[in-house]
Formats: sequence, C-alpha cells, structure tokens
Amino acid sequence: MSTGNEIERERSGSEAEPQIFSARLTPHRSLNRTGFLAVMLFLSAVSFVTGLVFLMMGAWPVFGFFGFDVLVIWWAFKANFRAARASEEIVVTPSELRVRRVSQHGQVVEWTFNPLWVRLDMEIDEDFGIEHLYLISRGHQIQIARFLGPDEKASFYKGLVEALNAARRGPTYNPVT
Repeated sequence: MSTGNEIERERSGSEAEPQIFSARLTPHRSLNRTGFLAVMLFLSAVSFVTGLVFLMMGAWPVFGFFGFDVLVIWWAFKANFRAARASEEIVVTPSELRVRRVSQHGQVVEWTFNPLWVRLDMEIDEDFGIEHLYLISRGHQIQIARFLGPDEKASFYKGLVEALNAARRGPTYNPVT
C-alpha cells in the first residue's frame, strides 16, 4: 500500500547536493600557544631582572610597574586569542549559496542565497588593493572574507566568481555514474 510519500523519501534518502565551492575562513594568528608561553616567559624574566635592578637602586615603585606591564601584555594576548575563535564558512551548491558566520562569542548567523541572483561586489583602494568583498542579492548586502588580506581576497574573489558561474550553468549530467 502506498502512502504517497515516496518522493519525499527519495529526496531525503539521496545524497546531499554536491558542493561547488567551500571555504572556512578564520583570522590569521602567527603566534601559537607554545610561542605565547615562550614570549610571556621571556617578558616575565626580563621584567623581573630589570625590576630587581631598579629595586636595588632604591626605585621600588618601578618594580611594580614592570609587573603591571607583563599583566597588560598577557591580557592583550588573551583578548587576541579570544578573537581568533571567530570564523566564516561559505558554501556554494548548484541551488544555494550559504554563508555561516560565527562570532568570537559563539553567536551564529546564517544567510542563504540563490546563486542565480547573487552578485559579488568589491571596494578597491588604489594603493592597498581589495578592501571589502560583498555579496548582494535582492537588496541585501553582507560583507564577506573580512579576515583575509588584499591578495587573499583577490584569490578568494576569483574562486567564488568561478563557483557562482558554475552554479549558474547548472549541474552536469553524467550517465556513467
């Protein structure tokens, strides 16, 4: 006996749409945790030795300021590592373009666009290169690839334009598979 839901079962049972383009963007961090510990140990040792020199000269308040400086630098690095938790994922399939942005606090915002209606726009500075990339569709504009530098944005722009053009051409049929 048929329930009439065979089409829905076929859709849900079939594989997900193929991804034409997928990118996960994160802020660049040149210092890992081991490097952070090495820098902090070096700063602490230098500050302590220098502070002792000032303490022996009779300038005891300077010793406390050296400790305060190390504490401020530690706090700045921790804030930098917290900001590195942010990410942006961009996926293009034949039927949609998805942008998923995760803030440093874990808040998630998602947008879904039809790749046929999406336009990619950019702001260019003559000296610097590409400053901003935007996805524009039906009156909505969102900035993407904020973590990338100008050269990386140019490469990302090229790849995303190729993916959008492939999505506009539509899926290809291969009878062999």
